[in-house]
Amino acid sequence: MEIRLYTLSTCRACKATKSLLDKLAVTYDFTDVDLLKTEEQDALLETIKAVNPRCAFPTVIIGDKVIVGFQEKEIKKALGL
Repeated sequence: MEIRLYTLSTCRACKATKSLLDKLAVTYDFTDVDLLKTEEQDALLETIKAVNPRCAFPTVIIGDKVIVGFQEKEIKKALGL
């Protein structure tokens, strides 16, 4: 199952989400959106808005499920844990 995480490098909830996924020993890809160049950032924000119109962080995509914010129970449920 593919896990994609869009985060901000200074966001506490984003760090907590990464920590949870690490603790659960799952493989995931993440992008710290605020560390991208402006044009890359703009393009990626459009991608994020397509699944999360508020464009809040973290945005976690597990398979076809989108979870916004640090939602430990929802993340575990989406992972089947």
